[in-house]
Amino acid sequence: MLRDLNARAIEVFRHLVEVYCESGEPVGSRLLSERLGERLSPATIRHVMAQLEEYGLLFSPHTSAGRLPTEVGLRFFVDGLLQVGELSVNERLHLEESCRQDSVTKLLERATETLSGLTRCVGLVLAPKEEAPLKHIEFVRLSLQEALVVLVFASGQVENRVVALPAGLPTSCLVEATNYLNAKLVGLTMPEAKRLLFEEYLYRQAELDMLSQSVIEAGLGEWRGPVGDETFIFKGQAHLLDNIQHIDELERMRLLFEELETKRSLMKLLDASIEAEGVQIFMGTDSDLFRMSGCSLVASPYTGQNGRVLGAIGVIGPRHLNYARIVPIVDYTAKMMSRLMRLKTTKE
Repeated sequence: MLRDLNARAIEVFRHLVEVYCESGEPVGSRLLSERLGERLSPATIRHVMAQLEEYGLLFSPHTSAGRLPTEVGLRFFVDGLLQVGELSVNERLHLEESCRQDSVTKLLERATETLSGLTRCVGLVLAPKEEAPLKHIEFVRLSLQEALVVLVFASGQVENRVVALPAGLPTSCLVEATNYLNAKLVGLTMPEAKRLLFEEYLYRQAELDMLSQSVIEAGLGEWRGPVGDETFIFKGQAHLLDNIQHIDELERMRLLFEELETKRSLMKLLDASIEAEGVQIFMGTDSDLFRMSGCSLVASPYTGQNGRVLGAIGVIGPRHLNYARIVPIVDYTAKMMSRLMRLKTTKE
């Protein structure tokens, strides 16, 4: 498409989309003429706009209104004309200082929250896709009827749940269950651990009494683990409401929030960003999720040891995102996350 447009048309189109990304409003010829230092008259710019409409890059939402980029036009802009900026020293320091956290869970949450604050968008992160191995398991008695099961993973994540105990269970059974599980399961992922337990029960190889077995089944039987469930973290959903200018947009935002809760469509997009390299931009032409709401997603994968992809981090915002500013923020955050995840793995 670039080969079919002359330099003047490309310049007008680029400036129009940049103004649109700043304001979210239709852009008129007079405003563009002023932005271009009046090198082109409003009449000339209107003629160029008409040509860009014929190419399907612009449209006019109302008679006598300015122009807006179409979905095709916006994709054309971000793929071929977007000129990204750089983070300031203060922004980099803010990200680095905010993400000095002890655990992986806190790191993911803080990075998402900071990213949301810097971009004024919804920050989101897909927690590590790989199954972290178990590091320690413990049963802690809370009462005659309940115990707390604590699972510590090598990734730094700590998960716990309260389980019911069989009537009359002695504390010695909790100690036995703890010792058995740590001896057998440390170093295994949750699916591997559950598979091993199932095999031992099946062939009656487990050297445990029935009460201890019941404790283990209650503690691990229905537990899929914190990472295998594709954990999402969202921060800053209210930022999407800041950009609503018309009442009908409230309904679209409500539908978007409902869809985000189900996570199905978002998972497909984040999986796509994980499979790609660098920052990816998804908009209405890429997903019904964003075609419905008029939003966009900017996301990038982050990695661990040996460059293995762990998950993705990014932001969701209005269609007229300031892509030139947000792309480098997401890119820097993903690279920072990769570095911090490698450091945590090395320490462990």
